[in-house]
Amino acid sequence: MSFSNTDTGSKTADPYKAVNKDETSIKEKVEDLAEFVKACKFGMMTTRDGSSDALVSRCMALAAQETGGIDLIFHTNTESGKTSDIDSDSHINISFLNSSGEWASVSGKAAILTDRSVVKKYYSSALKAWLGDLGDGKHDGSENDPRIGVIRVEAVTATYAVVRKNAVSRAAEMAQGVITGKAPAVNKLRELSEQDISTWRSSNSMVN
Repeated sequence: MSFSNTDTGSKTADPYKAVNKDETSIKEKVEDLAEFVKACKFGMMTTRDGSSDALVSRCMALAAQETGGIDLIFHTNTESGKTSDIDSDSHINISFLNSSGEWASVSGKAAILTDRSVVKKYYSSALKAWLGDLGDGKHDGSENDPRIGVIRVEAVTATYAVVRKNAVSRAAEMAQGVITGKAPAVNKLRELSEQDISTWRSSNSMVN
């Protein structure tokens, strides 16, 4: 659907995407995305509030990655609002951004895992600072604290952009674009479709 009611004829209405879209192998797309996410460390997790349908975002620290880096693991206090959101609607988005303007958006389905073997696998002592010790010998922020759970985000689709040139070259391209009206080729804009990720899962399971 077009909202501008403009006919651009044979020319694309979105020249930035046309110039920057980077087609490469699924393997390279996933590996570069996984590396970028790991380097960012912190992402914004967006869920839907079950009582109001409002979208809610909060910053989360990445705890681990699975399935060759495409699935994301986060710690959570099981008594927090986000667990209620996920319980009512498992659809989720995790977005990442760095100081160079590179970004990633991962959409998927989330699950709250409370199995103690999973919690212990990903446990970090730093969680004690966030949950505190309630002094009852049970809710102490340790790996046995029943409040500690894991959010596992199984990716369905992903889009991300990483720079293809250094800062000076990007600035020159942008300046030229302002003068000529030609969209600058400054990023590698990549998309992973649901089919791409399904193919990756199949190939990853065969080697692990």
